[in-house]
Amino acid sequence: MTTALLSCAGRPVGRYSYGPDTDGRPYLHPVTTLAGTPVTEERPADHIHHLGASVAVPDVAGRNFWGGRTYVRDQGPTVLDNHGTQRHLGWKLRDPDGFVEELSWEADGTELLREHRTVAVAEVSGTAWALDFSFSLTNRGGADLSIGSPATNGRPGAGYGGFFWRAPKEPAAPAVFSGTHDGEEAVHGRAADWLALAGDGWTLVFAGATDETRRDPWFVRTTEYPGVGSSLAADRRLTVAAGATVVRRVVTVVADGRLDRDTAAAYARKVAAA
Repeated sequence: MTTALLSCAGRPVGRYSYGPDTDGRPYLHPVTTLAGTPVTEERPADHIHHLGASVAVPDVAGRNFWGGRTYVRDQGPTVLDNHGTQRHLGWKLRDPDGFVEELSWEADGTELLREHRTVAVAEVSGTAWALDFSFSLTNRGGADLSIGSPATNGRPGAGYGGFFWRAPKEPAAPAVFSGTHDGEEAVHGRAADWLALAGDGWTLVFAGATDETRRDPWFVRTTEYPGVGSSLAADRRLTVAAGATVVRRVVTVVADGRLDRDTAAAYARKVAAA
């Protein structure tokens, strides 16, 4: 495994792991607040395939780029030999405050998607910084392919797949809220310009930074485990035509302290405008 460090305001705030020993995909862990509080989790016992902050998709043309079992219609979660790999091809740019990376999404010796990934960090205030994470997925093949989720394969409410952030599990479940709703049941499966997850001494504010990203529903878990994702295929499959590109961008504010709704909204507006 090879790593690259990210820093903000002269402090280390994240480690990016990539290469052949990353369980199929590069990921960010640990990510910390400016005060040093960890806000990601790696390979937790409840879901050992959860890897900090990453792009993870359970169904790309029937191949699993999420990890773990695959949900099979009328059968349920099933162990299949269908896992793909996001292979690091190289850097277009690499600095302490971010990078531009090229990746190949491969399965069975075939490239299904080519990804262009851009990650950048910036100070937002004396107690918060932002992780700007964008990815574009291009179908370089000659035929259309589609992206799905357990929900599109028959498991209601499990529309995960895309940008996903696994937060640390603490004795108490974190609070979750958007600009208009509170709690897991109210925010899960809904589109919202931003969403906040607040734990013990930290808050994450996730903001969709493109129109397409803001239209994607949020996948949210707080009770079973703390995790937030932006769903590419929440209730219907996403077709990527031959030669076409899908682009998504999520900016995450990583803040010390437990933010209220007004402060979280102000941060979300600030990073979305930037």
